Amino acid sequence: MARYDYDLFVIGAGSGGVRAARLAAMSGARVAVAEEHRVGGTCVIRGCIPKKFMVYASEFSYHFKGAADFGWSVGKTSFDWPAFINRKDIEIARLSGVYVANLQNAGATLLHGRARLIDAHTLTIDGQSVTADKVLIATGAWPTLPADLPGSEHAITSNEAFHLEALPRRAVIAGGGYIATEFAGIFNGLGVETTLVYRGPMILRGFDDDVRAQLTRELERRGVKVIVGCHQTKLEKTAKGIVSHLSSGHKLSSDVALFATGRAPNTGDLGLEAAGVAVNDVGAVIVDDYSRTNIANIWAVGDVTDRINLTPVAIREAAAFASTEFQGKPVAFDHRDVASAVFSQPPVGSVGLSEAQARQGGGKVIVYRALFRPMKATFHGGEEKMLMKLIVDGESERVLGCHIVGPDAPEMIQMAAIAVRMGITKAQWDETCAVHPTAGEELVTMREPYVPSEL
Repeated sequence: MARYDYDLFVIGAGSGGVRAARLAAMSGARVAVAEEHRVGGTCVIRGCIPKKFMVYASEFSYHFKGAADFGWSVGKTSFDWPAFINRKDIEIARLSGVYVANLQNAGATLLHGRARLIDAHTLTIDGQSVTADKVLIATGAWPTLPADLPGSEHAITSNEAFHLEALPRRAVIAGGGYIATEFAGIFNGLGVETTLVYRGPMILRGFDDDVRAQLTRELERRGVKVIVGCHQTKLEKTAKGIVSHLSSGHKLSSDVALFATGRAPNTGDLGLEAAGVAVNDVGAVIVDDYSRTNIANIWAVGDVTDRINLTPVAIREAAAFASTEFQGKPVAFDHRDVASAVFSQPPVGSVGLSEAQARQGGGKVIVYRALFRPMKATFHGGEEKMLMKLIVDGESERVLGCHIVGPDAPEMIQMAAIAVRMGITKAQWDETCAVHPTAGEELVTMREPYVPSEL
């Protein structure tokens, strides 16, 4: 008789949890997955996938503006928010169904409900008790609102932004990270009067400073009002809408106040204390390089560990866990040089070190930089500019970082990440023949180091 009901119990059916469950089940393990919401997690249900659909929808207005110069007669245009939301929801339901089918086809058992640990090997799901040899926590993160903000009940998070009954006429977005800048582009592109408010000196903290400055310029050029060094001190509901009282003393009226000021690891009410699982000061599960917690039979992957909070990272962490524990091939996911994209408008692609990070080491750093109008913009008289930047080690000539702001930046950075990850030198990078005419060719034709005084 088996000692436990399952060989592996996964809490959370997001990208990381589903990948781990599928791979473990396909290796012959008895696997169960508990999910209290919809299968698919943040990325599929309330994150990157529906947000990318919204980005696609909002980009049309920008393309319409230049269509006439390319010979197109567009005519009067309008946007139907309810129709778009309905179509988006249909596609999300389809994708969630695919995740369910993949779990079932792999042989995993799906349980609907919130799982809680009673001890290291025992869990309850809506009153049902089960045991498992191994437990994987993959519950992700959840958007938060400032606890000390008067009137915070009038604000929404990204979760609610996907289900607004009507498109607002005015929106104030608090935050300066991925989610805030992406929704700023979405709302602005859909014709919403959009203001972005960020308490820091520049948006996109953690990115290269040139990237941060360039994206700010482009957001403002497209019509987004960007206010930095400021934050909301109070929200007030009035007959004219929601009034944001700012630390500067100014007030902003809007129909929607969206807060994208942070996400917290989703570890509440999981029974972690009962099982003895350690968390850090922000509630993230503490794990080692193999995603193992301080409890020998419990692991955690994805945003709940607050390492690199990206869907592909959660998937790779989950795959490494399954390979180590169920396939007899120990492997730890290497978190170095992970590429990322911000689907702002224009989008950002980044991999490796920023200029500031590279200079912190004290060694010689060489910067290559190109700022230019892409070919499509020049044709219709657009003022949009594209930024490309390479960070190079002055001694080894290794390319330490690559940063792009402009059309197709996320697509380009995926390929650039391979080169950066492989540790190639600038000379090897430049040996690559350019593809013409493309914006990407600038990446391999930057020959002269950048001199800041030229700004």
